[in-house]
Amino acid sequence: MTDPDRPLRLDAPREEALEHVAKLVAEAWRSFDRPRPEEPPLDERLRAILQAGLPDAPVSVHEALDDAARAMDESIAQPRPRYFAFIGSSGLEIGALGDLLAATYDMNLAVDARAATVLEQQAVRWVGEFIGYPAANGAFTSGGTISNMTALAAARERALPGSRAAGLGGLRPAVYASAEVHYSITRAVELLGIGSDRLRDVPIDAEHRMRPDLLAEAIDRDIAGGVTPVAVVATAGTTLTGAIDPLAPIAEICEARGIWFHVDGAYGLPAAAVVPDRFAGVERADSVSVDAHKWLYVPKACSVALVRERDALSQTFAHEQGYLPHQQHELHAADITLEYSRPLRALKLWLAFRAHGAAQFREAIGRNLAEAQLLHRSAAGRPDFETFDAPPHLSIVPIRHVPAHVAALDAHNQALAEAIQADGRVYLASALIEGAVWLRPCFVNYRTTDDDVMAILDVAAELGERIEKEGR
Repeated sequence: MTDPDRPLRLDAPREEALEHVAKLVAEAWRSFDRPRPEEPPLDERLRAILQAGLPDAPVSVHEALDDAARAMDESIAQPRPRYFAFIGSSGLEIGALGDLLAATYDMNLAVDARAATVLEQQAVRWVGEFIGYPAANGAFTSGGTISNMTALAAARERALPGSRAAGLGGLRPAVYASAEVHYSITRAVELLGIGSDRLRDVPIDAEHRMRPDLLAEAIDRDIAGGVTPVAVVATAGTTLTGAIDPLAPIAEICEARGIWFHVDGAYGLPAAAVVPDRFAGVERADSVSVDAHKWLYVPKACSVALVRERDALSQTFAHEQGYLPHQQHELHAADITLEYSRPLRALKLWLAFRAHGAAQFREAIGRNLAEAQLLHRSAAGRPDFETFDAPPHLSIVPIRHVPAHVAALDAHNQALAEAIQADGRVYLASALIEGAVWLRPCFVNYRTTDDDVMAILDVAAELGERIEKEGR
C-alpha cells in the first residue's frame, strides 16, 4: 500500500514515467546513429527555464522529462559519431541501462554489499584480463584523476612508510613522469603533499615518448642528492598525441632501484587487448589506471585502479572505525579506496562485457585504430594538410591545415578550430604541440565510420579555405 498524501510522489504512475523516459532515451539513441548537420541553438523557452530560480511548486513529470531531454539534445553530446574533441565517452547503450539499474538500487559499496561487491571484484579481474595485467586487487573510481591519485598514494606509502600518518615534513620525495604527462598526475602529487615542484619532467623523444636514459639519470642524480623517489609514471597513450612511453625499459629502471612503477593508461591501455606488443612491459607495473568511460565505451563515470600486490591499497587507505565493523576479517571497499560513498560504477562495464563479449570490444578498438591510420594517410596525401611523419601510436591524429598563401599558420588553425566548432558538422578541438597549433581529432567512438573520418578533412578544408579567402 502507498500513501497518496505523502510527499515526493510523481503526478503520474511510475510505470508511465518510465515508459516516457524510455521513449526519450530511444529517440536519443536513434539520433546518435548518424551525424546531424549542425549543433542546434538553445531555444528561448529552454533558456528561460534554465535561468529561473528554485521552483516551489511542481510541474508534471512528463513536462520535466521533456525539458530535460531538450536540454540534453541542445548540449554538446560526446556519443555522437563525429565528436572528435578531447577523449570522449560514447555512451554504450547497455552501459546506460546499467546506470539506471545501479541508480535504482542506489547501494553503497563502501562496505560489503554481498552480490554487488563480488560483481565489482569480478569486473576488476576482467579489466586486468582484457589488458593483460595481473591485477591482484583494484577498485572502481570516478575517473583517471582519482585512479592515478589512488595508485600514487600507495606508492607514497611504500616509499615512505608511515607518511600517511606522519606527513612529509622534512622529507624530500620526487615523482618522475614524461614532460607530456596528464595534469591529473600534477594534481595527485599536489594533493598527496609531494608537491608539483617535485614532479620531475623527463624529456621526450621525437615521437613524444619518455626517454628512459634521461629518466635513469634523473633518478640517480636525485638519490645521490638525498631525494627519495616515490614513483615513476609512464603514460600508455598521452592525451596530447597518443604516445606510449617505452614501458619495458622503464620497468627495468624501476625494478633495479626498487621504485614503484605506475602506468597511466586511462586513455590508451584498452588497446593492449588489440596491439599488445605496443604495451610490452605493462604487466611489470605496480599499478595501472584505465578509464572505461573512454576507450571501453561505457558512460561516465567509470574508471579503475589496478595493483599487482593485493595489500598495497589497504596499507594506504584502511582504517578501523566503530561504525564499519570488519566481519569475517574481510576488507571493505572503503579500506582500499579514497571514497566512502561509492555507487556501483562497475555494473555498466560488467553488463557490457556480458552483453557484448570481449571480442566485440577488441573489434571496436581495432576499428578506431584503423580510422586513425586512415585519417593520417589521407591527410598526409593532400597538399593542404600537414601531419606528423610517424603514423599514430593509437587513435589521436594531429593535423594542420596549411594553405599555400597563409603565413600565420598557428592563427589560421586556431581560427579554423573555432569555425569547426561553430559549424557543428564535426566537433574537434585544437592543441598546442611543440609550440604550434594543431587540430587534434581522437577516435574512441564505436559509432564512428570511415565516412565520418573523411568528413574531418572535407569540413576542415572547406572552412579553412573560407577563412583564408576572408583574410586576404
